[in-house]
Amino acid sequence: MSAPLVILAMDTGDAGLIADWVAEVRLPTIGRLMERGCWGTTAGPETICEYGFGLTLFSGISRRDHGYYYFRQLEPGGYDIARARPPIDRAPPFWNALRGTERKALVVDVPDLRPIPGVPGLQLSDWATHHGSIYEPESEPPELVEDVRKRYGPRMKIHSDPHSNPVQALAGLEKLLARTAMKGELARDLLGRETFDLAAIFFSETDAASHYLWDYHTGARRDEDPQRGPRLRDGLREVYESVDREMGAIVEQLPPDATVFVLSLYGYQDEYPAWGLIQSFLDELGYRVPRGPGKGTGASRRLDPVTIARRIVPQRMREAVSRKLSAGAQEKLLSSALRDGTNWERTVAFAVPSLYTSFVRVNLEGREPRGAVAPGREYDDVLTRIEADLFQLVDPETNAAAVRAVSRAVDLFGGDPPERLPDLFVEWEPQPRLVTAVEHPRARITQSMPPYCPSGQEKLSGFFAAAGLGIGGRGALGEVDLLDLAPTFLALLGLSPTPGMRGRPSDAILSS
Repeated sequence: MSAPLVILAMDTGDAGLIADWVAEVRLPTIGRLMERGCWGTTAGPETICEYGFGLTLFSGISRRDHGYYYFRQLEPGGYDIARARPPIDRAPPFWNALRGTERKALVVDVPDLRPIPGVPGLQLSDWATHHGSIYEPESEPPELVEDVRKRYGPRMKIHSDPHSNPVQALAGLEKLLARTAMKGELARDLLGRETFDLAAIFFSETDAASHYLWDYHTGARRDEDPQRGPRLRDGLREVYESVDREMGAIVEQLPPDATVFVLSLYGYQDEYPAWGLIQSFLDELGYRVPRGPGKGTGASRRLDPVTIARRIVPQRMREAVSRKLSAGAQEKLLSSALRDGTNWERTVAFAVPSLYTSFVRVNLEGREPRGAVAPGREYDDVLTRIEADLFQLVDPETNAAAVRAVSRAVDLFGGDPPERLPDLFVEWEPQPRLVTAVEHPRARITQSMPPYCPSGQEKLSGFFAAAGLGIGGRGALGEVDLLDLAPTFLALLGLSPTPGMRGRPSDAILSS
């Protein structure tokens, strides 16, 4: 095997935890890489929200161009919302540059991405990923999926349930450790089948482990079960250690001069959902105007069963019923609530339903079907008013600001009002509790307990460490722009950035 570029990655890999456990010599593979080369964290405007991290990182294409920001997005040209799959046609991964060449790639379970026909080598997606229970596995060549199934058995799905009891959490921990070992064995098997110029292998178990075990790690649930408590307290670290161990076994299989990156998409922190807060904020302050009974024209007046139920069944009862519905049925209810429950002629702004970062969209003339806000100065004035109102929100329990940051898409990514992205990204102050009410000078903004209520969420900054042929950087580099990583990977393969990439090869990583 010639000296390849090998990327070993984790969905969630908190830079602070990694630093602590490297110092304790609990993550020797990552530690040796840091000693030999350089390390840092990812940053930049593209890190504004969790979804699409992998798509942006491995394509080098900005969110401005690919338009993906959440698994649930507004459908263009209307007010319906639907599940959205990452659009790799608008943001192909950097190994797409190997199409039509003799250079081979091994790609295993990279989030947000699917196999690219025509790229020589082996590609496997959604076999053992965080979102692997949603999409069916795919591969190039197509027969690889069946080969892997025969060798390793049925796909191991992981459901990261933050509401699990200690018995369930311990069972989840054991399953995560087993799947990590399986992923390592699978990766080494595939890596040994051919000579690859590039390998990108993802371990998603740290993400599910963070959701399962974060409260035990922080001590929030440490004393809940004396028998299982100590094991669960160290369970998150145990999963990180298992991933590091499997990565180490992969590195041992590589040529001594291989270029190796270890990276993560994001970290983890205490944080509770805020969907109810942004919804209440927009309604209470008059930015979104709910539709009253019997109002509206055309499609909005159709008396479909969902609309009838919304008008006659109290909200609390509707929430209780919705918790029992399938995910697909709940998505339809969310879409109907926005589309048919809004007076669009009087609404100036609305939100796409999301758990953490809030996505506010202006009801803009010429972009939305029944836009109520004129482009130009009026659009800018609406954004300014919303920003000012958001920054007046106060958490009554802390007497501190409830909102950490509000970012405009046009400021983050440039250009005119976005076609696909929200106009505003709202980041709430993370708290170790569900914030049920915040105060505004003109209104009290409230939310109830959502059906799905995790106590932690991804921190929007990842980790990387790199060493080997072509890596000139040494020691701590600080922050590196997310968009610069794909061009850096291409540079290490001796290739130039492809059209559409907004970043450039990182001098900090490549130069001594």
